[in-house]
Formats: sequence, structure tokens, C-alpha cells
Amino acid sequence: MFGRRPDGRRVKGIDPVMRITPYVMPMRCDAQVFLKHRADLEAMSRYIRRQKAEKNEQISYMQIVVAAYVRAVSQHPEVNRFIMNKQLFARNNCSAAFTILKNPANPDDGEAVVKIKFDLTDTIYDVRDRMTAAVAANRGDQPAGFVDRLLAFLFAVPGLATVIVGLVKALDRYGLAPGILMEELPFYVGMYITNTASIGLHDVNHHLYNWGDVGLFFGMGTPEKVAVVENGETRMKRTLPIGITADERVCSGAHYGRFFSDMKRYLDHPELLELPPEKIRFDGELEYHEPRIGGH
Repeated sequence: MFGRRPDGRRVKGIDPVMRITPYVMPMRCDAQVFLKHRADLEAMSRYIRRQKAEKNEQISYMQIVVAAYVRAVSQHPEVNRFIMNKQLFARNNCSAAFTILKNPANPDDGEAVVKIKFDLTDTIYDVRDRMTAAVAANRGDQPAGFVDRLLAFLFAVPGLATVIVGLVKALDRYGLAPGILMEELPFYVGMYITNTASIGLHDVNHHLYNWGDVGLFFGMGTPEKVAVVENGETRMKRTLPIGITADERVCSGAHYGRFFSDMKRYLDHPELLELPPEKIRFDGELEYHEPRIGGH
């Protein structure tokens, strides 16, 4: 309310064309844009092997993708905005969420959603440490989290879930939803990512949720070989396909273009993520930080 929400602050002075867009496309499902990217899996694999051999550092493909996202947001904060109630807001955090199996050896044990906030100075090691810690905290025989307890309560009374969800959605439109829900629910993040390759599926262009403020969805699929021409010769190259779904109302195509161009550069050269960025661009005066964890 009054231009402020627990998860952001209203952006003022925006271009009239951008301002009218949410009125033309009021829901996120109206404004979904689908993109495909094939990351250089060979370059990423060489980097992962080199990190293990030379520094004894364990890095995963998904951690590289998330680290590239965090670094690109540090240079292009416009992509980290979101639309709520037809108004444009700057997000006051850099965050990502993904779903994991509580027990990878037994899918019947259920799933858990991991939500992580990052600092814009994070290196690839910082991103790795945050993701590793969050996954460990949600694996095994851990006590039920806030979301699980909330869902158990809602479904204990017939019809209660419909009433509460509707109420929260109404409050959310005006920035009055409880802050603890935004902290815990995975619908309030800058990017949701899924690694469908881990269960043997192709990359997907996942839909964006109308509830919450997720503006980007990344779907990593099983590796593919594509024909490329290098040094005048054709060969088959291993790639990591990534399906990307974006909310086109968030920023201009030019901003998205620069953002994804930077992400591609970081995916092709993950070593660029080993040091903090030389400078950071915050969205206006909306500066935020997250305490670093781990030894890096």
C-alpha cells in the first residue's frame, strides 16, 4: 500500500508504454514469453572438472546457472522487477527457488521447495554454499517447515484452503499480505528454476504463477548434441538446453537482451564468477544485502 510492499517498492517515472502494458495484459499468464537457450555444456564440464582437480571445489551445473543469474541481476536490476495490481515494483532482494526430493533415493518421501536469497556481491562459491546449505536443511528427517504446517492446517478443514488462499490473494494485491508468507512461500522470488534433467526429462518452458511475483522460470533439461561449425569443420557439440519463461511486462526487450547476453557470457566463462563484481547497479535507491555464509 502507498507504493511499498514487504517485497518491494513501486517504480515511478516509467515509460508510458511500459506503464499501460499491465492494463492490456493484467495477468502473468497473458504476458509469458518463451525462450530457448543451449548453454555450452562442454565449457561448463571443463570448468567443473578443473575446479575439482585444482581447488577441490565441488560445483554443479545448476549452481553455475543460478550464479550467472545473480551476477546478471547485479548489472541489470530492471529484470528483477515485478508487476502487482497493474503497478511496477522493484524487488528488494535477489532470490531463487527450486524443488528438491526430500530423499533422492525414494521419490515417495515427497518434495520440498527451497527458497534462497543472495547478495549481489556473491561469487560462484557463495552461491554454491547458500544452495548447498539450503538443500541440506530440507533433506532427510527434518521437522515440517512453515509451508508444510500451513498446508496441513488448511486442508484439515474442508473449504478452508479456498477461503484463506482467496483472502491472501486479495490482500496481496494491495501489499497487505503477511510478510512471513512472502518470506516462506516460493511464489515470491525473482527466479524459479527446475532441473528436469535430474529425472530424465527434456527442458521445459514452465508457466509463470499468477499468484506471487515470480518473473522468470528456468527449466534445465537433459543434455543434447547439436551440429556446430568450428574452425571450418562440422562436429557434434554437447549442450545444456534451458527453457526460459519471462514476464514481458517487467522491463523492455532491450533490458532483457542485455541481461540474457550477460548470462550467456557467464555460462560460457564461469571463471568470471569467481570474484565479486567490480560494481553493482541497484534499482534506484533500493539497496539490499544478505550476510555471507561459508568460508569464501
